[in-house]
Amino acid sequence: MTVATPSLSVVILPGLPMFKAGMDITAEIIDAADKAGVTIGGGDVVVIAQKIVSKAEGRIVSLASVEPGPHGLELGAVSGKPATLARLILDESQSVMRASPLAIITRHRTGHVTANAGIDASNVEGGDKEQVLLWPRDPDASARTIRSGFAAAPAVVIADSLGRAWRQGTMGTAIGCAGLVHTDDRRGQVDMFGRTLQATIVAVADAIAAFAVLAMGEGAEGTPVAVVRGAGRWVTAEDGLGAAAIMRPVEGDMFP
Repeated sequence: MTVATPSLSVVILPGLPMFKAGMDITAEIIDAADKAGVTIGGGDVVVIAQKIVSKAEGRIVSLASVEPGPHGLELGAVSGKPATLARLILDESQSVMRASPLAIITRHRTGHVTANAGIDASNVEGGDKEQVLLWPRDPDASARTIRSGFAAAPAVVIADSLGRAWRQGTMGTAIGCAGLVHTDDRRGQVDMFGRTLQATIVAVADAIAAFAVLAMGEGAEGTPVAVVRGAGRWVTAEDGLGAAAIMRPVEGDMFP
């Protein structure tokens, strides 16, 4: 008897526009999928680059409009970054964990640990003229809103590329999600030899985000949406707790 082997595949969605404030992301995805002949089913995961969500939500800020204040001036001096940018980083963060000319590592107000509170100017129109882009105010709420517009109710993941502790390079990471089992707790199950798993929790949403972002690209590709197929066993009817539930509690931080 032949046993089907589970597999994942990713389809890049072409033909999406340059997003601006007020645009309907779900409608644009559906339109692009129809034109490309891509079917988005209920067992699929639609992975969306954070930048287009932030653009649609009007999260572009001109540094010229920011008053740095004393704390922005202080952080700017320590990090070598413009004081106005340092002020925005402070405003978007719960706390600054480390600051040096190498990087400002923050705990974003959503709980994610990232450089510069996720603020970026790449692939932002006016990024060469001190226009920067902030994360969505509530990425999980954004994912739920986007998901609600699909008739088939696929899962939705909002992804950004984040660095990883003790590793070179960035990797696609889920900063918001809806309709997806964000982590698969395997503790209590047994391995191939009958040993009970003690600590295994699979980062499903992050793994899917990384898989999709690798195909989407992070430069001038202009392909900010991908459809991941084969992940239906993790797609749920309910929106679920979102990416916020992935965060390790602050009290569990071993490197304060």
